Amino acid sequence: LASYSGQVEEELLDLEASCIQVYRDKAGEIVSLRSDLQECQSVLSSLQEMLLGFQADLGGLSGEIRQLQEKSRTLDVQLKNRREAEEGFRQFLEHIIVAPNLVHAITTGSVNTAFLQSVQEIDQIYKNTHSPTPQPWSGGKPPSDTVAGKQVQEQVRNLRLLAVSRVRDYFLSQLVSLRQPQTNIRMIQVNGLLKYAELQDFLEEASPEIATEILNVYTESMGKTLQQLFRTYQSQLLQLDLSRSSSSRHEVLAMDDALLRDTLTTRAKKRVDVFCLGTRATECLDEDASNHAQPILAHVALAERQRYHYERLFRSILGHLVDAVTNEHVFGRQFFKRDIFTPLFQNTLSLLLEQSENYLFGCYDALCLLLMIKVTHYYRRLMRSRKVHSLDGFFDQLTNLLWPRLKTVMEGHLRSLKQATAVKLGGVDLHPHVVSRRFAEFCCNDSIRSTVANRSAGDMLLEDLTEMVDAYVALMERLSDEHTSQKSRVVFWINNLDAVVCIFQERRVVGKEFNRVVELLMQQREVFVEEELLTGFSKMIAFVQQTEAHMATTPRGETYDANAAVVEALVLDFASKWKGNIDVINRNVLSYFSNFRNGMEILKQVLTQLLLYYTRFQDIIRKVWKNRLPPFCENLISTNIILTEIKRYALAI
Repeated sequence: LASYSGQVEEELLDLEASCIQVYRDKAGEIVSLRSDLQECQSVLSSLQEMLLGFQADLGGLSGEIRQLQEKSRTLDVQLKNRREAEEGFRQFLEHIIVAPNLVHAITTGSVNTAFLQSVQEIDQIYKNTHSPTPQPWSGGKPPSDTVAGKQVQEQVRNLRLLAVSRVRDYFLSQLVSLRQPQTNIRMIQVNGLLKYAELQDFLEEASPEIATEILNVYTESMGKTLQQLFRTYQSQLLQLDLSRSSSSRHEVLAMDDALLRDTLTTRAKKRVDVFCLGTRATECLDEDASNHAQPILAHVALAERQRYHYERLFRSILGHLVDAVTNEHVFGRQFFKRDIFTPLFQNTLSLLLEQSENYLFGCYDALCLLLMIKVTHYYRRLMRSRKVHSLDGFFDQLTNLLWPRLKTVMEGHLRSLKQATAVKLGGVDLHPHVVSRRFAEFCCNDSIRSTVANRSAGDMLLEDLTEMVDAYVALMERLSDEHTSQKSRVVFWINNLDAVVCIFQERRVVGKEFNRVVELLMQQREVFVEEELLTGFSKMIAFVQQTEAHMATTPRGETYDANAAVVEALVLDFASKWKGNIDVINRNVLSYFSNFRNGMEILKQVLTQLLLYYTRFQDIIRKVWKNRLPPFCENLISTNIILTEIKRYALAI
């Protein structure tokens, strides 16, 4: 270690000597470097002095910048405050100051959209200047307490009163035109009133008395106009009434023959059938027929000399009424913001009820009354679908007029059936009586069936129909008693009942009335079959009926003894006369019954019953002589031959 330490010292000495030598070698360069460093130091010293000067100058600028920043913030706050003040003043002035163009529009401008806007503005300014509570734009102070607000209050109040006066004059001028003849009321309502409905709202707030005056003037003027329009329209429609002179109290189901002949001869061209519905229901109730659904143009119809049934005129009047009520309901809600129905239509409804009552006093047309009831019910439903219930009371009053009158007319028909006699009806024959045709046409009308099906109609009409059927059957019994023979009575029954059934079938009407008539017809046909067979085959039929009765009472096991001579005579008689008797039956049936189809059905029934009787006659012979048939059985006619003969008549049909 000591040696190593010595070695290190030696190396350090060598390095020191070498460094000194190198320093000596570079001494000139070191001197040059030292001079360069001194020069650099002097330059840096001057730069330091310069920078220190810059630093001193920048320190002064920083103070000025801080001053400018403080001043800028102050100016910004001042600007913001001024702008806020300006905005507050602007809003305040906008809410209370009256512009010159606004004054000009209210004082001298015509009533138009600009005038409406000006009135709305002045009304708002009036509310602003008279507001006792602070507003967002009034700076937390009530506008009415501000100096500016107090200064403009009088001016705004005067302008508002002037606007009220001008609005009143305008509305009164428009309402005066409603009373002028040939005025398009709807155009005035839309363009002259509804267009400026806000002005009426302005009057409600600014001057309720004047708003009430406008309402009263409108209801009075429009009420008189509507009343006059409906009075004129009603009088014009009455000139178009087709049944005005055709229906009378004598026009009943069982009408006296003298009156019936007079009716058919003197009023044949203008007579209205009050028992046959025809196309009356279609013309009056068909909602899909556009021509029928539209109200009648009275002046055009008068010029073209058209005529209508009264129920069509009645529908036209109610159509105009419901449209007018709907229009006025909408107008009142939009313009007056209330329902004005009662003061507006009170006189008109009284007029229509009075005119309807006057017409119903002389109306004896039950079909017309039924159709009027259905029309009333239709328009009641229409108004309910429009959610307008103002006419419910009127419809109730109208219904209360129609139903009692219908009851009176129905009682007149029932009374005529109950009091009718053969003498009053001009006698009877075998053909269908006119009463039967009238009865069938009246009972199977769709208007009666649908009205009865409606629960709202009540049970009155249904009871009258039932009683009418009973009265008709009783009348047919009295008329049939005028015939001397039983066969004539039965033929009379069949012809009349068949006429009723045919009309019901043509109308495709079913019901208990139809079923009862069909049942009576079937019963009378069976009676006729027996009566007609008794004409040529009475002996054989009597023998069959008596023998079957005796055989039914004969104890079982015992043989019934029949008179062979009697049976032989019946067999020979039938064999010699059956074709001729069938031909006679055919001729009788064709002559008795006016309805060919009905006659052929009866002929088939007669021949079928004859075949049944003859078959029973042969069965009796086989039962009595079951062991050995007597010789006269060779003269029995085969049922196949009889069937062939019956088919021959069927083919002839």
